[in-house]
Amino acid sequence: MSLNASTSGLAALRRFARPAPITNEKCELCSAAIAAEHGHLVERANGRVLCVCEPCAILFGNQVAQKYCRVPRTIARLAGFAMDDAQWNNLGIPIGLAFLFHSSVEGGIVAVYPCPVGPMRSQPSAEAWADVVACNPSLATLEHDTEALLIHRIHPARAYFRAPLDECYKLVGLVRSRWRGVSGGTEVWETIADYFQALHRRASTDA
Repeated sequence: MSLNASTSGLAALRRFARPAPITNEKCELCSAAIAAEHGHLVERANGRVLCVCEPCAILFGNQVAQKYCRVPRTIARLAGFAMDDAQWNNLGIPIGLAFLFHSSVEGGIVAVYPCPVGPMRSQPSAEAWADVVACNPSLATLEHDTEALLIHRIHPARAYFRAPLDECYKLVGLVRSRWRGVSGGTEVWETIADYFQALHRRASTDA
């Protein structure tokens, strides 16, 4: 797609975009001001998540070459999700909050979990992930690079969601910004509880 064609397409799309409250943030593709609630694209070559305006999300997220892929908006609560403690332990994730997605950059499943200094990453074995997918076949259709299995297993919680990658990274940011001291403090645990309550309200029909 040529630069002139892209610019022309963006101009046309913006005429139909609904106005929304804007912030100081800018679209990382065209530098237009964007709303507080905005879309995201993932650059497949490096896994970078870009904040974008709606016209760019539509235009560049649907290119045939797929340099970028658009992060979906839908959230589903996996009410019938099956995972026993042995399967969880085999994933090798040290805390009860994590999300797992297929990374094109790393060529397999990546687990990301929050900590006070930001996101931590690990790579569960292919066998451990395959065992979880065998019990939950819908995971085989997770969109690469943009959609994740979000897990909440902080005692006594057991909640599982199919969620957009940007929503998962939002949780990481909340933990990092609210964590205080050694144990995290009251605020961070209240924030985590509020986050998952909001996720439950927004989730589509249980999958």
